[in-house]
Amino acid sequence: MKSIFDEVSRQCSKAVTHNYSTSFSLASKMLGPTIRQDIHNIYGFVRFADEIVDTFHDFDKRSLLDRFENDLKLAIEEKISLNPILNSFQETVNKYNITPDMYGAFIHSMRLDLDKSVYLTDEEYRNYIYGSADVVGLMSLKVFVKGDQQKYDDLKEDAMRLGSAFQKVNFLRDLKADLDVLERSYFPNTNLHDLKEEDKERLIEEIKADFDAGLNGIQRLPVEAKLGVYTAYIYYRRLLTRLERTPSAEIRNTRIRVPNYEKIGLLAKGYVSYRLNLI
Repeated sequence: MKSIFDEVSRQCSKAVTHNYSTSFSLASKMLGPTIRQDIHNIYGFVRFADEIVDTFHDFDKRSLLDRFENDLKLAIEEKISLNPILNSFQETVNKYNITPDMYGAFIHSMRLDLDKSVYLTDEEYRNYIYGSADVVGLMSLKVFVKGDQQKYDDLKEDAMRLGSAFQKVNFLRDLKADLDVLERSYFPNTNLHDLKEEDKERLIEEIKADFDAGLNGIQRLPVEAKLGVYTAYIYYRRLLTRLERTPSAEIRNTRIRVPNYEKIGLLAKGYVSYRLNLI
């Protein structure tokens, strides 16, 4: 029965979330039960595409991504895929009318990671972030508002800014791996091989502005989504604080983390703020 296969597919996307990201897994548990699985489905899709270009070094990445994109198109058209991650993702795409320009922009940014190593202009930088992060926020927002187009339009810009903030924090956190392993440099007009304090501070302030806009959107999210998104927000804000307090040379050579015990504390803090209507 296809219903069994669909349920297995959903469980695969849930397992991807839990195994690849402790922080995102904790945040997803704070989402309402009617939207939680669809966010797992989106995460599974973006994580697998990202894995192709970032970690499958012993394989033909371009061929794998071509196959993944072709299978994605067929899955959405036919409403089934033997790839369980794509099968669960197509379910969410078709349920919430997630448009091809969204997941297409994401695949485009993944393709850039195959060919492009340095982003020299603000336009290149913004276009990459739009595809790799902003549209993930927009796809998630489609789920959060459950088809309410007016609500979607009202929250769209803030959702994009929050996605940008998350991605830029990742860029700073993963600076060593991006430069030394993947040989990528995302921030334009910045010598990341010799990151100066003034450059770090400039990037931090840029990210803070994105977070401020993102928080404005979180405060207006539907109740089922608010706590989960706020949990992710406070985790990334704490990570940004750690990066801000870390000397730029250390950021260049060490991956900064938030310990698991601290993540649990942030989870509790977020829940209390939510219950007291402070967000």
